[in-house]
Amino acid sequence: MALPVKTRQFLEEAGSMSAFAGRFFTTVFKPRFEMGEFFRQCFIIGYRSLPLIALTAFIMGLVLTMQLRPSMIEYGVASQLPAMVGIAIVREIGPVITALIFAGKIGSSIGAELGSMKVTEQIDAMEVSGTNPFKYLVVTRVLAAMLMLPVLVMLGDAVSLYGSWLGVNIKGATSFSLFFTQVFDNLEFSDVLPAFTKSFFFGLAVGIIGCYKGYHSNKGTEGVGRSANSAVVVASVIIFLIDLLAVQVTDALGLN
Repeated sequence: MALPVKTRQFLEEAGSMSAFAGRFFTTVFKPRFEMGEFFRQCFIIGYRSLPLIALTAFIMGLVLTMQLRPSMIEYGVASQLPAMVGIAIVREIGPVITALIFAGKIGSSIGAELGSMKVTEQIDAMEVSGTNPFKYLVVTRVLAAMLMLPVLVMLGDAVSLYGSWLGVNIKGATSFSLFFTQVFDNLEFSDVLPAFTKSFFFGLAVGIIGCYKGYHSNKGTEGVGRSANSAVVVASVIIFLIDLLAVQVTDALGLN
């Protein structure tokens, strides 16, 4: 019995993307290392993403605190607000929201950039000139995404906690030192390690999917736009699947 067309296309896409990821892992440690392009991508992906992620994190911390505060006052546990917000941000909300913003900005940017190079045959020209386009374009961008996203998550968490402290002080008075002492006293290593580890995999997924969509773009400018859009959609779904898997793994290891 033949598979439905949509199912067959999905399986073919998943297989092609898996092969693309496998090519990355078999290529990443082979010379020549494009260090100049790698550091340039770290700057583009990390530094230029920071303002958007910082703004989003600040609003997230502020709103989360303002939403939680009335309920915690009602149940008489308002003093636990810094601890609850801190654990929620560091453990779950910060990494996932930052990764989704990262996928929207960086995943679409990589897909559009490589897609434009593909349809204008710049990638083919690199092969003719003796440059390995996969090493130069894909490996550098994926590695930069893997390294920069955990850094952005940590900075985003710090900004989000600052926004939370301001949220606490809108209708109260809690000192900066008391707020952050309560946050860090209740954070454990088992809260930080899983969040930091899954951020690497979020960055890997965004980098691989953005590069794959751009590298296989076609049909002119319409195809470039479609590649950028689908890179964001697929990366967002994969981020949630990785997060679900991370929760299962940490639960099995007794870290929850």
